[in-house]
Amino acid sequence: MDTDQLPGSTGLLAGLTSGTLFASLIWGSIGLGFFIYGKKQRSFPPLLGGLAMMGICYFISSVLWMSIAAVAIIAGIWFWSRYD
Repeated sequence: MDTDQLPGSTGLLAGLTSGTLFASLIWGSIGLGFFIYGKKQRSFPPLLGGLAMMGICYFISSVLWMSIAAVAIIAGIWFWSRYD
């Protein structure tokens, strides 16, 4: 039996915890803000970074790794915008 799955779970919502939901809400909202800002300013780094931040919420189920990836994306947006 896989340790990530709950007994009787089909695996679809096995990684869904309150921490994951909260982290997804926070990082997804920040990503949406970056996306809207990039779209209105016609700036590619925040637009792409916002999409990436919203995407990590679907593909990373660990709160720690999701947060590390989101902070890395924010740093990437800052460096790309600064040195572009």
